[in-house]
Amino acid sequence: MKFVDELYELYKNHLTGDEEDALIIINGILHDFNDRDIKKLVDDMPDQERFEMLALYLYEKFRIKVAEEGIGQTRNRDDHDEVKFYH
Repeated sequence: MKFVDELYELYKNHLTGDEEDALIIINGILHDFNDRDIKKLVDDMPDQERFEMLALYLYEKFRIKVAEEGIGQTRNRDDHDEVKFYH
């Protein structure tokens, strides 16, 4: 995506390789965008990029919902909600 390529070129010398770098940069940029800017960015994307963007967004939201609900967590028969301290 051209926008991401340009953003990378602008910030590449300031990145530490930490995943939080990307989040901080993206959040900062999006806070400066208005609705028209966001719509233009999305409208300028090829269909495949729009599909990937929506798929990733839905995946993350679904993953968060599953984690919040505790689905998929396994417990042993002797696990209880009480906290046990062992010395």
